[in-house]
Amino acid sequence: MGMLRGGTVGRRFTILYAAGFLASGIALLALTYVMSGVRLSTPAPGNLPAPVPGGPPDLVAAQHRIRELQTQLADAQGQQEQRWVVASLVALVVMTGLSLLLGRLLAVRVLRPLRLITAATRRITAENLHKRLAVTGPSDEVKELADTVDGLLERLEASFVAQRRFVGNASHELRTPLATIRASLDVAVAKPRPEAQTLALAGRVRTELDRVDHLLDGFLLLARAQHGAFADRTLVSLGELARDALDARASDIAAKGLRLDTGVRPEAWTRGSAVLLSRMTQNLVDNAIAHNQESGWIRVTADGDGSGARLVVETGGRVLDQDEVDRLGQPFERLGTARTGSERSSGLGLSIVAAIVAAHGGRLVLRARPEGGLHVAVTLPPAVPEGDAVRAGVAA
Repeated sequence: MGMLRGGTVGRRFTILYAAGFLASGIALLALTYVMSGVRLSTPAPGNLPAPVPGGPPDLVAAQHRIRELQTQLADAQGQQEQRWVVASLVALVVMTGLSLLLGRLLAVRVLRPLRLITAATRRITAENLHKRLAVTGPSDEVKELADTVDGLLERLEASFVAQRRFVGNASHELRTPLATIRASLDVAVAKPRPEAQTLALAGRVRTELDRVDHLLDGFLLLARAQHGAFADRTLVSLGELARDALDARASDIAAKGLRLDTGVRPEAWTRGSAVLLSRMTQNLVDNAIAHNQESGWIRVTADGDGSGARLVVETGGRVLDQDEVDRLGQPFERLGTARTGSERSSGLGLSIVAAIVAAHGGRLVLRARPEGGLHVAVTLPPAVPEGDAVRAGVAA
């Protein structure tokens, strides 16, 4: 019973089927024994009546002959019983092996539809919730399970689509009142001889408006990345994007006294949305600058081969907790108030990176460096420029 309660369903099915086959074999052997009339005990020759002394010689000889025949018959029956017992044991051993083999084959056959459903379900993620199992066949328990999973996927897809649409619509709608507030500030400041208090208030409000604008941009970009449908897929070099991002933030890197170490190669080619991949690279560089210590360092490398296009951004700093680092891919997650620049951050930078990487079928690794600082690695599917592809075809 312990073996049935533990282990996999396939193992339990194998044991149950094997036990059923084995019980059937034992019952068949018992039925064969009963119907064959074989007895496991026979009368011993010593219990036979002794020849009558003084009788006629022919009668005495006949009695001796009968006794010999009965002894031979008893020996034959004993040998027959031994052969039957040996044959039964051999048949039982063979039946045990066949029962386990047949039980395993039947268990695999019975569980095969469930394995197919499990494999198909694992391939469905948030980026392809439109896919369905669409199991065909008779209306049995397996099809009912598949239809239930399809219904669940349909509800999840509707929920995801509604959530992304709400984020996008809300972000667009919020831009109107923000633009109105900004215009009102411009009118107030443009008046002749505005009060110093008004100018100070306007400056603070503008700062917060810029922060909200940045947050709304992050929401829109996150919604687009999570949607996963890109009409602007093109060939993109992660190395070129990294150079552009570093050049754009060169003044910020110099102002903070950061030492820059680059190993960027232009052949880190992938295929995807140039706008989103550019924003991903910019967010990684911005994160490395904003959450770095004064006079620290940044290392940016980009390369690619047949296994993928890789972009790695590393920074120095204090030793971080890996459990906290693992949560940085979620929206509004930060490493703590001690990180420089956290108060100006929207908390969407790395979550946008994670969404863009996932939408392009890539992999994002966030790791706390043992020496201190953060290691961020992005791996995207590789792509070959058309010229290189043509040259490769000619060489082949």
